[in-house]
Amino acid sequence: MEKIASFTIDHIKLQPGVYVSRKDTAGAETITTFDLRMTSPNEEPVMNTAEVHTIEHLGATFLRNHPEYGPRTVYFGPMGCRTGFYLLLAGDYSSKDILPLMVQMYEFIRDYRDEVPGASPKDCGNYLDMNLPMANYLAKRYLDNVLYGIDDSRLVYPE
Repeated sequence: MEKIASFTIDHIKLQPGVYVSRKDTAGAETITTFDLRMTSPNEEPVMNTAEVHTIEHLGATFLRNHPEYGPRTVYFGPMGCRTGFYLLLAGDYSSKDILPLMVQMYEFIRDYRDEVPGASPKDCGNYLDMNLPMANYLAKRYLDNVLYGIDDSRLVYPE
């Protein structure tokens, strides 16, 4: 079998950033998949499931309620390796196109202090596995270390 595209990226060189992972078509629509890499693969500890789960709930809630991107959001969820998230948007986008949206989303997560949306037994299959303070911390870290000063080296996959 052929390797899938995401397994051909050199994860030794990959640093936290916002990358276009792939572009697919569904009918006449382009679907852009973004790699929102929050930690350095194989160098830093991965995120724990509780904070990943919390970021997923908050990020999905933010995106689906966004006035412009809500209708374009196809999916937001964690990578199995727990080093980041995938965001799928309907449309043909570059990493730079979504930087303002990512700053807004991660500021929302950083500053969120209320009950986590969907964190109830009726709404979620693992509602107790949440860690809001760590989700706040990781969002702040991603903003401070990556998003606020991002340059092209963190917007295009390494060669």
